[in-house]
Amino acid sequence: MKLLATMASGLEAVTKKELQQLGYANLKVETGKVYFTGTAADIVQTNLWLRSADRIKIVLATFKATTFTALFDQVYNLAWDEWLPLDAAFPVKGRTVKSQLHSTPDVQAITKKAIVNKMAAIYHRRGRLPETGFEFPIEIRLLKNQAELTLDTTGSSLFKRGYRQEHGVAPLKENLAAALILLTPWRPQDAFCDPTTGSGTIAIEAAMIGRNIAPGLQRHFAFENFPWISPKILPAAQEQARAQIKPPEQLNIWASDIDGSMIDLARANAYQAGVLHDIQFKQIAVKDLVLSAQNGILIANPPYGHRLQEQAQVHHLYQQMGANFQKLTTWSKYYLTSDLNFEKFYGYQATKRRKLYNGSLRTDLFQYWGQPTYKK
Repeated sequence: MKLLATMASGLEAVTKKELQQLGYANLKVETGKVYFTGTAADIVQTNLWLRSADRIKIVLATFKATTFTALFDQVYNLAWDEWLPLDAAFPVKGRTVKSQLHSTPDVQAITKKAIVNKMAAIYHRRGRLPETGFEFPIEIRLLKNQAELTLDTTGSSLFKRGYRQEHGVAPLKENLAAALILLTPWRPQDAFCDPTTGSGTIAIEAAMIGRNIAPGLQRHFAFENFPWISPKILPAAQEQARAQIKPPEQLNIWASDIDGSMIDLARANAYQAGVLHDIQFKQIAVKDLVLSAQNGILIANPPYGHRLQEQAQVHHLYQQMGANFQKLTTWSKYYLTSDLNFEKFYGYQATKRRKLYNGSLRTDLFQYWGQPTYKK
């Protein structure tokens, strides 16, 4: 099958590298997408192991469509009984960009009608289909008159790992947190710190990487209800993933926050993720935090200060970060914020900036590369 991993814009290279490390080749990268080929077992494997991706989809068809007749016919021509059982619930989402068929609701409706008519013909039904069974999420996307029809195998986005019971005011998505770590040269033997940990997501994802815990091990997927995927594949893959978890070691991961209630919350999430004892949590202000390790990686997702009354407080926090952490010359520091004036208040110009998205929110990753005393 032709498969497709989706991810936030700016993270394509991260997901591509993850796929390569899982053994996949002949990858094709587009904005927010990495294409690859695989079997049902690969659908299970990639859903279970990819840390930075949002979803894994099957590309059912690609074709040109400049009229609704052409769209209907191309969708109708597919062997839908190979993908959908009679009672399947198949919601259709759509999007159209720079195409002659510019009405998204109409594109969705025509696609849905074509599938219904074909299923009715195959199963000799009249009227509406029952759609009382499991969900098979269909998506139709048109870009410059080229249609791509996909079936989502994931269900809830892959950032929903299953360990975060509670979250802070502005939670960082788990897959973005993992991607931030994968963008750095951090290794499990290196020191790691998140000084504004909030609900603990960055530190937890670091611990999961350090212990080689598959990110999808605690959740369910849409493909579990697909009759053409053997129910034996997922349990076997989960058992294999559990066998690959590294035993608890002396991971040097620090997570701190000035808010004690956030530390309690982060501890609860870390416990749920199975990494509570791999992280050293501490309630402490940024200005008072002392990092004694010789080398390390610091990643922070500090408050952004969207409201005017918060901005002075947030900018003061940025100043404290610069004063405290920039003197750690052997550490590399990474700050994710939507405040594009971060450097001004931090007091230093970043080595590099990278545009990323936390959901729909534009953020920048301000990178300050240190000079570790050992070779990477």
